[in-house]
Amino acid sequence: MTPDTVSLRYFLVLAQELNFTRAAARIGIAQPALSARMRRLEAELGTALLVRNTRSVVLTTAGAALAESAPPALAALDRAWDTARSAAAGELGTLRIGYSLSAGAETAPALVDRLIRDNSGLEVGAVPMATPEISPAVADGRIDAGITRGEQPGRGVRRFLLRRARVGVQLAQHHPLAEHPEIEIADAAAYPLRLPDRAANPVIHDQLSALFRDTRPHPRFHTPAVSFDMSQRDLRDGVTLAPAGEAAATAQPAGLTWRPLRGAPSLTIHLVLPREQSPLHRRIRAVAKTLAHELHWLPD
Repeated sequence: MTPDTVSLRYFLVLAQELNFTRAAARIGIAQPALSARMRRLEAELGTALLVRNTRSVVLTTAGAALAESAPPALAALDRAWDTARSAAAGELGTLRIGYSLSAGAETAPALVDRLIRDNSGLEVGAVPMATPEISPAVADGRIDAGITRGEQPGRGVRRFLLRRARVGVQLAQHHPLAEHPEIEIADAAAYPLRLPDRAANPVIHDQLSALFRDTRPHPRFHTPAVSFDMSQRDLRDGVTLAPAGEAAATAQPAGLTWRPLRGAPSLTIHLVLPREQSPLHRRIRAVAKTLAHELHWLPD
């Protein structure tokens, strides 16, 4: 029979004090209770650990061996309990986060950095993904969480609003509209508007194009043949404007700037988690909620 760890810890105190009265006082129990614990421990081990008389306590050979070997064993057991508690709290494991390129400039790095900083037992990996792939990948377990711009469709997931961002336009620093702190929607619509391919992100494509639905004449939309985030020559030349969230202002390529559109509704960024959530998923949600509050991502 394996001895209980409480009695073993009591024995170690007694082995240090070699006095029942002092050991009982240090532990905080009555001396008879400590004596009963030690007799039960010896019975479980089938050997004497202590030689008692009216004036002293002496360790037997078995007692001395136990006093030497028990502390590292108890320390290993404590670590095992701590590991189990950390896993139950979602503080341990491997975390895979998928994010859309538009969330990679600021939002995704901030969340990943906070998760790593506050949870040393987590191994966090983040990978850019095409936006329509993120929710399905969360639902079927290929990734643990996703960060998407807009409330992307998908079954088997739950979406949590992580951030609201002003909408504006990226434009060349030498563009005439760059002189204004805010740009009217109608003024922006007078220029060709550079939008991502709808197949890459239909939710955001439709939301951005809807900003200009009521302008007259109807704006001209330009979809580059190359990735929206890679080819920007037409922007730098001042030929087009690119509707974009305010995160674009924090990671401006050379020669470009960002201005808000007056009266435009905000864009949203969502944290995507599976519908059935583990402690790890709940940990992500808690960290994301705290981060959004600290960085004022969600207006009060």
